[in-house]
Amino acid sequence: ALIQSLQKLCSSTINNSSSCLSFVKSSFCFDNRFNQSNLLLDALSTTQFLGVSGPVQFTSNSTNRINGLYYSLKNLHSVASGLSFVSVLEYVDPGNWRTPLKENVIIWPGNTLTSPSSRALLKGVTLRIGIIRGPPFLIVENITDNTGQTIIQYNGYIWNLLNLLKDKIGFNPIIQLAPSNQTYTQIVQSVNDGAYDIVVGDVTVTSTRRELVGFSNAIFDNSLRIIMRKSPDISVDLLSFLKPFSRNLWILVFATFIYAGILMCIIERKDNEDLESGSILSQFVLSVWYCFGNIVGYGVEFNARTAAGRFLTAGLYILSLILVASYTANLASDLTIAKSQGVISGIDDIKNKKIPNNRIGIRVGTASEDYYLSEISGGNKNYHPLYTRQQMYDELLAGTIEVSFLDDGIAQYVTNDIYCNLTLAGNGFDVGIFGIVTPKQWLYAQDLDVNILSLRETGQLEDLRQKWFEQKHCSDSTVTSTAIEIKAVSGLFVTFAVISVLSFLLFLWMKRLMIKGYLSKFICPNKSSTEQKYSIKRRGSKTSQHSQNNQTVLPNFSDL
Repeated sequence: ALIQSLQKLCSSTINNSSSCLSFVKSSFCFDNRFNQSNLLLDALSTTQFLGVSGPVQFTSNSTNRINGLYYSLKNLHSVASGLSFVSVLEYVDPGNWRTPLKENVIIWPGNTLTSPSSRALLKGVTLRIGIIRGPPFLIVENITDNTGQTIIQYNGYIWNLLNLLKDKIGFNPIIQLAPSNQTYTQIVQSVNDGAYDIVVGDVTVTSTRRELVGFSNAIFDNSLRIIMRKSPDISVDLLSFLKPFSRNLWILVFATFIYAGILMCIIERKDNEDLESGSILSQFVLSVWYCFGNIVGYGVEFNARTAAGRFLTAGLYILSLILVASYTANLASDLTIAKSQGVISGIDDIKNKKIPNNRIGIRVGTASEDYYLSEISGGNKNYHPLYTRQQMYDELLAGTIEVSFLDDGIAQYVTNDIYCNLTLAGNGFDVGIFGIVTPKQWLYAQDLDVNILSLRETGQLEDLRQKWFEQKHCSDSTVTSTAIEIKAVSGLFVTFAVISVLSFLLFLWMKRLMIKGYLSKFICPNKSSTEQKYSIKRRGSKTSQHSQNNQTVLPNFSDL
C-alpha cells in the first residue's frame, strides 16, 4: 500500500517540477522530515487494491485497513490442455463463504458433480505405521533366509491384527519399529509430531494422551495386574507340631503328668485291685500312664477307686480340656499363618502400605505410572523405576523388588508361558482399553473405527485373544490350594514311626524266650528232634520206675 501511494504521489502533476522524495535534513536523524507527508497520507487513504490476504483499503479515521481477510477456494478441473484451478468459493472478513460473482461448479473425485455423503476411505492410502515391541502383542525375531541374509520377522497379536485390517481395508503399510528406548509417552508424542501416521500396539487410552492425539475404537480390553514372585515352599521342620507350645510349657506338662502319676500311685496302690497285685514299678508306670491318658483325652484301662483319686482325676480332666483346646487352636493358627505368609491379596494391600514403596517396581512413562501417582502415592515418585519389561522380570526374580504392575494380557502370557516362577495376585484394576494412536481429528478415523468394530462383531478379535493369551505351559499361578500338606505335620508322623519301632522292639524283648526257642528249632531241627525223643524216653522210663516203686510199696491185702 505504501509503495502504491508513493507511485501515485510521484506521478501527480504537482510534483513534476520538484522531487517527490525530498526531505528536510537535520543534524539529528530523527528530526528529518518528509516534505510531502500530507500529500502521501492523502494518497494512502485513497489507495485500494486486492492483496494476497484480501482487499486493502484505508481511511483517514483509522490506522487499520477497512476490509479484513479474503480467501479463495479453488477446485482442480481437468481440461483439454491439462489441469486448471477454478475458483468455486470465496471468503471475505467479516462474512462467510459465498459463491463468487462468476459461479463455477465443483467437480468431485470420480469426475462427478454429486458431493460424497460417506466417510473418507483408507483404501489405497499409504500409512507410516509405528509398531511397539512387546510379546505377545508384537514378537520380533531375526531369522536367516535362503540367501544367508538376516531379516526381521514379526508375529503376535498386533501383527495379526494389522494383517486383518490391511486385507479388509486395503491400505498400503510402511512398517516402522519404534525404538526400544522410547517410553510409551514419547511414542504417543511422536504421532502428534508427525513421525508416524498411526501407532499400533499395547497403548492404553488415557485422558492425558487424549489431549495430544486421537484413538481408535478398542482393539483389546485391558486392566492392570499385580505380578510378583511365587511364595517359596515352607521349609521342612520335623518338630513343627510342637510349636504351638513353648519349650517351658512342654516341660511343665511333662512334669505335671509325672507328678500326678506319683500322687495317683500313692493314693490308689493299696485300694485299687488293678494296681495292688503288681510290683512298685508296675504300679508307678500304670499310674503315670493313667495320668497321661487323661491329659491327652485318651482314657485308660482302669478307673480310680478312692475319692481322692477321683478328685485328682477331675483335675486332670480340666487340665486336658484347656491344654487340648489351646494346642489345637494354636496349631491351626500356625499352619494358616505359615501358608499365607508373604501373599499379597490385591491392590488394597499395596494401598495399605503392606509393601514398602521402594520395593514396588513401576515402568516409567506408562499407564502404570499414571495410576500409581494418582491412586497410591499422591504424585510422589517414590517407587523403584523400571524402563523395560525385561528389567521388571529380572528384578522380580532377583528379589530387588517385591511386586510390579503389568497389563493383564501380557501378565497372563508371561506367567503362563515364560516365567513359571512368577504369579499374579488379586483381580485386575484400573480397567481400560488399548487403541490405535491416530492424529487428532484424523480424516480416516471413521473408516478405521468401522472396520475395527466389524472385526469385533465377527469374533475375529476374540479369536486372536484366545490364540495368544489363553495357552498355558505353566501350572495355574492364580489358584492356591488350601489343603494342609504332609510337610507341615511330617514331624508328627516321624515321631509316631519312632514310637511304633520302639514299641515293636519292646514287644520283641518281652517275647525273647519264645523267639529264641523258635529260632533254635529252625536252625537245628535234627538236634531238636533227638533231644525231644530223648526227653520223651526219659520221661517214659521215669514213669515206669515210678509205677514199679508204687507196686512194691503197696501192702498185700489179699493175705489178710
